[in-house]
This record gives sequence, C-alpha cells and structure tokens, in this order.
Amino acid sequence: MTEETPGFEEKPDVSSGADDAEPKAAESSSPEEGSAAPADAANAAKDVALTAQLDQAKMALSERTADLQRLQAEYQNYRRRVERDRITVKEIAAANLVTELLPTLDDIGRAREHGELVGGFKSVAESLETVAAKMGLQQFGKEGEPFDPTIHEALMHSYAPDVTETTCVAILQPGYRIGERTIRPARVAVAEPQPGAAAEKSEDSDDKESGDPEKG
Repeated sequence: MTEETPGFEEKPDVSSGADDAEPKAAESSSPEEGSAAPADAANAAKDVALTAQLDQAKMALSERTADLQRLQAEYQNYRRRVERDRITVKEIAAANLVTELLPTLDDIGRAREHGELVGGFKSVAESLETVAAKMGLQQFGKEGEPFDPTIHEALMHSYAPDVTETTCVAILQPGYRIGERTIRPARVAVAEPQPGAAAEKSEDSDDKESGDPEKG
C-alpha cells in the first residue's frame, strides 16, 4: 500500500509547452521576413551591375567596330594608291621605251605616205607598230581639228578665209600619248581667220537681212 501525499496532484504541463511554441514560431518567422528585403536589394544591385557591364561591352564593341571600319578604309585607300602608282610606273617605263622608237615610227609613216612600205620592210614595220600599240601607244593629230596648245605644237602659221577659229590645216608630225600622258605633241601648221573677215561676214549678213529698199 502506497502512501499518497495529501493535497498534491501531478498535472501535465500543457500550458507551458503551448506558450513556448508561440514565441518560437514568432521567432522563426521574423528572420524570414527580415531577410526578404536584403535579398531584393542584392538582386537589384546585381541587375544594376549587369546593366553597367552590358553598356561597357556595347561601348567597347562600338569602338572596335569603328576601328575596324577605319582600318578597312585605310586599306582600301592603300590598295588604290598602290594600283595607281603601279599604273603610273608602267606608263613611265613604256613611255621611256617608246620615246626611243618615235623616230623609227616617223620613218615608217613617211615611207607609207610615199608608197615605199612594201615587202619585208612592210611586215617588220607593221609588227613594230603592233608592239607599240600593245604597250598603249596612241597616235593623234588630224587635219581640220581645232588647235589645242596642250597637245599641239604649231610650227607654221597662216591665215585662211574658210576657217572660223585657229585650226590645224596640216600635220607635220603626229603626236603620241600613252593613256593620259602625252609623249610628244602633234607638230602642226595652223591657220587663223583673216583679220576683218568676221566683220565683213557680219556686215554681209546684216545687208541680206535688211535688204535694199531701192532694189526689187
């Protein structure tokens, strides 16, 4: 038989456990709510940093693109300059060579005018002219064309009633050029309008237009 202590009963400590759970729950929820704000701020800072890096990358790409375009333009200019210099050097070399051949070409031209370009001499002459043409040599100078002091050299001068401007009336020696480079100007005889011829023609035309009132 056991002895019981009068006035004492054991009761489960229910209220104390419930009371402890509520603070714990409150304590556990409060850190999560407090950490949400720093996380958002961190994400916003990351976005700002990424945007800044993207802007820097775009700026660097734009600068590199501009540098590439500038280098490409410089290279194209270099290629054009080299090509132009190459053509110029080629023309100078060809001009130096054919300049030595001009007296021979003049002899061939005179022989052709006098009907002496026959037989084997004709074949050799034509072959030489063909080679000179392949090197870019062009002959110019024709009778009746206006006198141009940049490509013509006047050796003889006269007046003629049938010309209205200074005109090449005879080609004494043809001119030669390679491309735009004149190797030798055409040596010509020129004729100018007779002094007063223009005034006389003007008076005659005025008389024809006005007519003679006493005649008719």
